[in-house]
Amino acid sequence: MGGSGSVGKGRLLLAYEGRWMAGLGLWVARRRHGVGAGERPLGYARAQAPMMYGFAFVCVVETVGLGFLLADHPVVHWVMLVLDVYTVAMVLGFQAAAVTRPHVVGPGGLRVRSGARMDVWIPLERIASVRYDLRFPKTEPAGRLAVERDGVLELPVAAQTCVSVELTEPVTAVKLLGQRVAARTVRFHADEGRAAVAAIRERLAARESAAEQPVAGQSVVGQSIAGQPVAGKGAATPV
Repeated sequence: MGGSGSVGKGRLLLAYEGRWMAGLGLWVARRRHGVGAGERPLGYARAQAPMMYGFAFVCVVETVGLGFLLADHPVVHWVMLVLDVYTVAMVLGFQAAAVTRPHVVGPGGLRVRSGARMDVWIPLERIASVRYDLRFPKTEPAGRLAVERDGVLELPVAAQTCVSVELTEPVTAVKLLGQRVAARTVRFHADEGRAAVAAIRERLAARESAAEQPVAGQSVVGQSIAGQPVAGKGAATPV
């Protein structure tokens, strides 16, 4: 039982690695994943960029330094070089995944993502409200697991979220290692938080106005019935 669980988690981790590696290719090609026609991307990677680039720079400096220190130990040098190059690629891959997998709002719903780690789909009909709500989850007394038990899913970037979405029905989010979280509130970060809120509200308003429009031809039929008497329902019968 435990062995099969470990294998399943291993596969999930390999799939995760494949996604951030693919993100590097999309980043170089200046393309984005999962953004279709008529959909608006909502970026969130800008807040974490200084930290990620700084970490990558430190890793590069470490790689050069270890190269000098281990020059007389070629086997160890090559092992450390491979590990350091992989670490730099992984750090850049995390940032690339965040850049190329933005949040997306479209006619069907809202797609909230956290790089290659999490992808949550929220249909528009389940959104009760959305608001700008700046929070710093790590400074709040309740831990993340306690918050998730209360039906709140948080996807912070640089330890902050700024958009809160309240739902009429819960959505299920699948975490990196397969754990499922049922959420009635989703909090996430966007580089332009207020603009993201406005874009989501615009989609909600468009959906409501489309639902209020009469079915095509219904008004025309109604007018013809109102303008012409129908036999058996108030029509004059000749004597």
